[in-house]
Parts: sequence; structure tokens; C-alpha cells
Amino acid sequence: MNYRHAFHAGNFADVFKHVLLTRILVYLCRKDAPFRYIETHAGPGVTDLGAEAARRTGEWQDGIARVIGAPLAPELQELLGPYLSVAGPGAASKPMLYPGSPRIAQSLLRRQDRATLCELHPDDVRALERTIAGDPAIKILHEDGYRALRGLVPPLERRGLVLIDPPFESRDEFTAMEESLVLAHRKWETGIFALWYPVKEIRPVAQFVGRLKARGIPRILRLELTVEAVRTDAPLSSTGLIIVNPPYTLVQEARVLLPGLLALLRRGPGAEFFIEQVTGEAPINS
Repeated sequence: MNYRHAFHAGNFADVFKHVLLTRILVYLCRKDAPFRYIETHAGPGVTDLGAEAARRTGEWQDGIARVIGAPLAPELQELLGPYLSVAGPGAASKPMLYPGSPRIAQSLLRRQDRATLCELHPDDVRALERTIAGDPAIKILHEDGYRALRGLVPPLERRGLVLIDPPFESRDEFTAMEESLVLAHRKWETGIFALWYPVKEIRPVAQFVGRLKARGIPRILRLELTVEAVRTDAPLSSTGLIIVNPPYTLVQEARVLLPGLLALLRRGPGAEFFIEQVTGEAPINS
């Protein structure tokens, strides 16, 4: 599967991923101590939803366009607030500039916090540099994020989040993610790690989660959102995040966010959400 981001920016998977990203960053901001945000596959930072690539698929119309301006229950509105403050300006029916995770993270960094963004594609690096516009708190590395991560952890701040968010252009992407996580976690056991994945087939995801469980990483949370039944011959309809060392607030927030997002983003039969404590505390029922 090729998940080149320009074609999919602002879709349901982006909304899911970016909402949860903001919740983790908001949690890290609760303490005065600085933190480091690290991203292995940063992308361009911002995508024009009116450009040719996004127009070709129009996936944002079943994603961010459904969320902007939608009536929300107060608790859901509060949790979505930090995300919508960055991703939500503009009319729901019109194309807009959709912020990627680097821009979202940048909006939440405080003066004492730092970010390191890795991107290998030269066009995306140039776009990312324009998006970040010389922010002294953010360093951009034009290199393979998996390889770079080995030397980036543990950061000097000792607190922080690593987002591993590859385009899934390689057939062995799940294996690459697993190996990268294991090596990085070995060096930084207290860091928060978030691994995003598309669900095109159930079996590879189940095998991936099973292998992570067997690795003995103590605290792993799995969150998934499915907007219609998964079919290999259909557009992407399910996505997930593996979160290592999740903030203690995240499970309770997910119990509000996931059903709320499901109501906004569902496309057809088979829509559901899933919350699983893979390792750590007792299993959680969704």
C-alpha cells in the first residue's frame, strides 16, 4: 500500500491520528519541565486540500470536513479543542490548508520544548522547511527516520513523544516499525511512542500486535477506528495507533473521543472503534 500523504491529507485516518496526537502533547504540557517531540516521517507539514493530489481523491470531505462546524457534545468539544484550533479554520465545504503532525506539534510547543523532524523525500523536506519557517525550536533532518531515531533517543529533555508515521510504501513496513520501536524503547524506556498504521487487512495488523506483545514492552495501548467494514479491494476504511507508555489520561479520553469520532466519520456497515490494553493493566472493553 502506498499512503503518500498528499492524496490522503485530512481524511478520517488523519483526523483520528492528529486528535490523539494533540491529546498526548496536551498531557506533556501539563508539567513545566521541557519535552522533546520526535517524528520519523514528517512529510510536508501542511497540505493544500485544493491542490491536484487532494482533489483527485477528495478524502478530506469524509474526514476533516465532517468535523468542522459539527454540533459536538461539551465533553467531546473540550477534547477536540486543541486539534480544531489548528486544523479547523475555514468552512467545512471548502478546501483549506490542512496541517500535518509537524505543524500541529509546532502549535503546541512551549518556549522550553524542542522538536526534531525527520523526512527523506526531498520535495517534502523543502515543503517542511517552508512550513516551519526557521523556527529555532525545531530541527529538520533530511534522512531516514528509522535510522535517525537510534541517535535521537534518549533526548536531553528525558520527557517526550516519538511519532512513527510511515507512508507504508514498503511491504515490510510493520517489521521496520517494530524493530525501530524495540531499539528506541530499549534506550528510552520512559518515552512515549505512537505508531500509526492503516488497516487494509486484519491479519497483518494482528500479527504485528502479537509480535509487539511478545517483545515484553510493559505498557502498550492499541486504539483503532473503522468507518466501514474493511475490504482489500476498497479504499482505506480502518486505522490505528499503537501507543507505548500512554498518558494515564488517554484511555478515559479515548472512551469519549473514539465513539464521538465514529459518529462523525462513519461511512457504512461495520463501523466500530476498538480500545485494547495490549500489555500493562487489565484489558479494556470498548
